[in-house]
Amino acid sequence: MKSLLIRFTKDQSGATAIEYGLIAALISVVAITTLTTVGTRLNAKFTAISNGLN
Repeated sequence: MKSLLIRFTKDQSGATAIEYGLIAALISVVAITTLTTVGTRLNAKFTAISNGLN
């Protein structure tokens, strides 16, 4: 039982998976924020162009 507990405390694979998950979540948040901002600005440009053509 003691060796199982020691082996469990030294296992780093769970920590690595959590770190990769946090990095992926951060990248997703940045991508969503960027795309939302670009989409809003692009929509404003197309509206301005449409109004200019009318």
